[in-house]
Amino acid sequence: MEEKEKQKFMLERHKDIARIDQESKRTHGWYVRVRFQGATHSKFFSDKKCGGRYSSLLSAIAWRDSTEKSLGKIRTNKHLVTVSNSGTGVVGVRLNSRFNRYEVSWVTTEGKQGKTSVSIRKHGRENAFLKACKIRREKESARLHG
Repeated sequence: MEEKEKQKFMLERHKDIARIDQESKRTHGWYVRVRFQGATHSKFFSDKKCGGRYSSLLSAIAWRDSTEKSLGKIRTNKHLVTVSNSGTGVVGVRLNSRFNRYEVSWVTTEGKQGKTSVSIRKHGRENAFLKACKIRREKESARLHG
């Protein structure tokens, strides 16, 4: 790779990878943090140990990708939410008891908020939940793969 291309590549944003240049501690390198299902896996790649700034970035990217693969995390540069705090245990699906429905939310391919709901009265509690989960899976799949 040509020197200009290397410089451009190093200036790009790489998901879950941050540059650390702390002169006071003579620390220079790339810090990788992979979060998945409530756990964080991290590693620092020193420029000195890896043979330079570019080599340490390549090592950091390779480690991030292999760590995600071994964890079963989908490799994407898009933001993923993997922990639910909705009460249903499913990200993007929540029960609205007041209106007797399951509400589904997602991020569209344009980065906007998408929403819909499934009536419990019309479909029954279990079927409404399954239908809401199916909608969420389809919308998330479209965003990640479409």
